[in-house]
Amino acid sequence: MSFTVEERGNPNSLNYRLFFKNAEGKYISPFHDIPVYADESQNIFHMVVEVPRWTNAKMEIATKDLLNPIKQDVKNGKLRYVANVFPHKGYIWNYGAIPQTWEDPAHKDGDTGCCGDNDPIDVCEIGSKVCSRGDVIRVKVLGILAMIDEGETDWKVIAINVEDPEANNLKNISDVQRLKPGYLEATVDWFKRYKVPDGKPLNWFAFNEEFKDKDFAIEVIKSTHNFWKALISQQTNAGKLNCKNTCVSAGDSPYFCSADEATAAVGETCPCGKAEAIPSSVDSWFYYERK
Repeated sequence: MSFTVEERGNPNSLNYRLFFKNAEGKYISPFHDIPVYADESQNIFHMVVEVPRWTNAKMEIATKDLLNPIKQDVKNGKLRYVANVFPHKGYIWNYGAIPQTWEDPAHKDGDTGCCGDNDPIDVCEIGSKVCSRGDVIRVKVLGILAMIDEGETDWKVIAINVEDPEANNLKNISDVQRLKPGYLEATVDWFKRYKVPDGKPLNWFAFNEEFKDKDFAIEVIKSTHNFWKALISQQTNAGKLNCKNTCVSAGDSPYFCSADEATAAVGETCPCGKAEAIPSSVDSWFYYERK
């Protein structure tokens, strides 16, 4: 399966959007229309790259917007950038989400004791290639970290692009520890501290900050896929989420989005224009004593 993206608006601005198309050129939702599996028999999943490694802009699938384009998160009317918390420059992996998954905010997780964060499940891709925003890649799952973010369960899947030169050598989370020493510890440190420069407390983690293995991770992903299936079949309350899609729901479903409606929605956004300047403050560094 192949997918392309179409930029709208001005990069680094409030009106910037990244829309997705399938191989036939039809607009699709990266949340709902891209299959969760790239190869179910091998437990290979699709990943939508929202944030390329080393960048700071907090880009995400807009779960409440029609067609769920990628856009930059906004707080108090300003675009959000993650801080550089020494020694980490921006995001330290290719960061994104697995489509057709949903962490249900009405479900209290038995392992974490907290409800879901109302988003698709997050992925940290640890391969050598720096991906591009909007890439849809095939990943092999290696493990998972259970972060608790402001009282919500926010799973972080650790995975590697199947096309990465090291993919064949990485089969489970223990292989990451062995072949990429320090990467998992840096991942915990990054997630623990990334909101501190904004005045937030340290995040914490279930399982005493330990990563769970591949099998555990796959079961969590399957669980979030089942929550998504309940969502898209109207068996659970969608709240403010936009569940319209062009490929999954039947034509008589309120979630069905026709090709004409999708084209019109994209046309209502601003044409792609010149990029705005990124604030110089994004290059600032923050330092904290490790205890």
